[in-house]
Amino acid sequence: MHDQWKNRDILSMNDLSKKDILHVLSVAEASKRQPKPAILNGRVLGSCFFEPSTRTRLSFETAMLRLGGSVIGFADPSVTSTKKGETLADTTKIVSQYADAIVIRHHLEGAARRAAEAVDIPVINAGDGGNQHPTQALIDLYTIKACQKKVDGLQIAIVGDLKYGRGIHSLVQILKHFSVRLYFVAPEAVQLPDAFRDELKYHQIKFSLHENFEGLIPKLDILYLIRMQEERFSDRLEYEGLKHAFFLKTSALVNAKKSLRILHIMPRVYEMDTQIDQTPYAYYFEQAKNGLYIRQALLGLVLGKL
Repeated sequence: MHDQWKNRDILSMNDLSKKDILHVLSVAEASKRQPKPAILNGRVLGSCFFEPSTRTRLSFETAMLRLGGSVIGFADPSVTSTKKGETLADTTKIVSQYADAIVIRHHLEGAARRAAEAVDIPVINAGDGGNQHPTQALIDLYTIKACQKKVDGLQIAIVGDLKYGRGIHSLVQILKHFSVRLYFVAPEAVQLPDAFRDELKYHQIKFSLHENFEGLIPKLDILYLIRMQEERFSDRLEYEGLKHAFFLKTSALVNAKKSLRILHIMPRVYEMDTQIDQTPYAYYFEQAKNGLYIRQALLGLVLGKL
């Protein structure tokens, strides 16, 4: 198994089979139960964040440190030579001279794959524009399985910006491997792109499109919220018209199953009443914490130590 993962790039969920996905989850759970604090001793992670990040960047860096490795990199591209016109390929080539693996977030779709083509060390995609966010999707699946004790048979609603929500795109590509019922709730302008709907149809996953979620709540096992992706809108007026499209009130949960769990990719802006934090339905902070275990697993795998 080591040979299948060592030096492997993690760029898109379509690059991982169901067997691969379940293996990552298994390694993450083992790492959670029995930490291995020195397996990446002497290894260096290049953390290249061309876009803002809190959870993803900090959890990757914490994962590396917890495994005994160290981190170099940047969270503000304006302090790098990209400000002078250096290309993405050259920046990542330079970082690869100092690091054993690279994690990259970039505003351009396909940037992570371009970086991977330029270097000989493993590259992990931490989000490329509105395209993919594979590690977030693995975290989401791990979280769903942790709180519901299964994935098959669940009814899952995903609410918000499904056009630009890269984490949701990756999650859809994971869920096509499982027997789930999906509800996509969004204004038509930001509904799930046709390509992802076609994938679900090909894999015979039942799904439907909706403009509100209130009538769905009693049947749901997972309610997943995502903000409108302000930074992806080219039309400011369009964003202003959509940013308040959905708001989850505590009162809307009165008929929810006791087992319902609410997830949120974060940051949250206009999507929910923060009083929900005090209910047993809230599971988004645990979701964020799970990022540490999944990213520990991936770093250990691609660096050949797990």
